[in-house]
Amino acid sequence: MNALVRWLSLGAVVTTLVIGGGTLWRVLAASPADQDVKTGRAVYTQYCATCHGTSGRGDGPSAAGLATKPADLTDGRLMNALPDEFLVNVVERGGPAEGLAPTMPGFGAYLGAEQIRQLVVFMRTLAQPAFSPSMARPLVTVPGAPTQPIFFSHVIHAGSFQIACQHCHSDARRSEYAGLPSVERCMGCHKIIGATDNPEIRKIHDYYQRREAIPWVRVFKIPEFTYFPHKAHVRVGVECQTCHGPIERMRVVGADTGRNLRQDLLSLVGFRRGAPPLTMGWCIDCHRDYNRKKNTKAPLDCVTCHH
Repeated sequence: MNALVRWLSLGAVVTTLVIGGGTLWRVLAASPADQDVKTGRAVYTQYCATCHGTSGRGDGPSAAGLATKPADLTDGRLMNALPDEFLVNVVERGGPAEGLAPTMPGFGAYLGAEQIRQLVVFMRTLAQPAFSPSMARPLVTVPGAPTQPIFFSHVIHAGSFQIACQHCHSDARRSEYAGLPSVERCMGCHKIIGATDNPEIRKIHDYYQRREAIPWVRVFKIPEFTYFPHKAHVRVGVECQTCHGPIERMRVVGADTGRNLRQDLLSLVGFRRGAPPLTMGWCIDCHRDYNRKKNTKAPLDCVTCHH
């Protein structure tokens, strides 16, 4: 009996079967995941349903008074790609922590880390199509990533909404450079989306009204004596992430590229661990790899890039 009591204290489910006037106990152990969902549901009902609705569709009784409608947590097309740490950050610190509207407040003062984790576990059960952990890869933080004039999240735009890179960087397929979106291009969406209650989007409106370009801080730069045409690489099917890394998982885009002393010292003593990204050796290795695996004719002569 003592063992049974200890089992029940861990969340086991007990059912009874009555057979011939006797009682047969059947004990079914509840998995930790099931308990997380149950606890997360209770937290959601208390703190989230007012805005997000009982079903998670963003149609709670308070949603009508918000300029930006609460996220539809049932839309797996948008929710499934967002990593747990992204969702945890939003719940704990509020929407502005990830560049979203401040109408999503932070609940870190009311909920502990374990409760927030359980809440996210429950939220995952709402999505259709159903969520699988493989859909949401971890966020990537690059040390030294520059602070931009606007908190533009590639995690939201490229990761969740899956906006194609060339929708914003439309020059990549036809020129040497990828290009940056004009303020008008940004306003094409944000004349409406987040226009009234998101301070970051308000900055876009301010630049637009002043007829000024957004002074983005450049991240990727190759030497001036090197010719690199984006168009040739785009046309052959090289993915943007090949050179720029997993942009869709970066809160703030950064790059750890170019030569460094550690790499040079390793090479000097005979250790070749692969050239750092965006160095000449790295590019040549990539050309050789493409020629071998995909039967392309990527050039290897010097004048291709230095002429």
